[in-house]
Amino acid sequence: MAVNPSLPAEAAPAGLEPATPAFSPLYQQIKSLILQSLQAGEWKPAEAIPSEMDLAARFRVSQGTVRKAIDELASENLVVRRQGRGTFVATHSERHVQYRFLKLVPDSGDVDSQGPAERRIVDCKRLRATADIARPLGLRTGDAVLQVVRVLSFGDVPTILEDLWLPGGPFKGLTAERLAEHRGPMYAMFEAEFGVRMVRAEEKIRAVLPDERQCGLLKVGAGSPLLSVERLAHTYNDVPMELRRGLYRTDHHHYRNELS
Repeated sequence: MAVNPSLPAEAAPAGLEPATPAFSPLYQQIKSLILQSLQAGEWKPAEAIPSEMDLAARFRVSQGTVRKAIDELASENLVVRRQGRGTFVATHSERHVQYRFLKLVPDSGDVDSQGPAERRIVDCKRLRATADIARPLGLRTGDAVLQVVRVLSFGDVPTILEDLWLPGGPFKGLTAERLAEHRGPMYAMFEAEFGVRMVRAEEKIRAVLPDERQCGLLKVGAGSPLLSVERLAHTYNDVPMELRRGLYRTDHHHYRNELS
């Protein structure tokens, strides 16, 4: 990665090649280097990263530049600052992060009152990716993928039906039994057992009517409107790692998002 030649106040960070002019701010380049270390697993989820002073020495930049890079990582929920303790790699095991990607909340607005979702794995199998699955995951048609079908229930009411597709390579060894045995969030399992952390997602939302199979799994009538949410989740450096298509019942829940 090249250093912006318009920033002469600091030396080029170690590991950056100044061969080609670039125009990103220096702190953005430091942020990219930290992201590379996160992606490589140098610092695991829930572990502390080096101090700002140590990172400044490592990259040969000012502490203020490192602080600005870490500020952005913290605002993106990739690291967590803890007063007096340091900065830690964010993890899906932490309660405030567990439901970051689940936006369906009860109409009462009290998420805690409904308790954790009851999960039932309907199917888990390896197959060859069709074009519409391979494309968003950055794979080739015919590459190995893992498909998981599960139902999430709240208070014994099946509420969410999900079809997930995962690239076969990073999730080798994932089975229905392992998914059923895991008690915590699925994303926490992905990061703890497979070294894959979902850090960003994009969604498409539309209203649909269920087919016969979906009616049976969600226990709704053929004319019941459902919310269809298609999510593409990425790990570090925008690498796509999961395609998830969910059908949500909204007779007692609603989709809630905060915009800023």
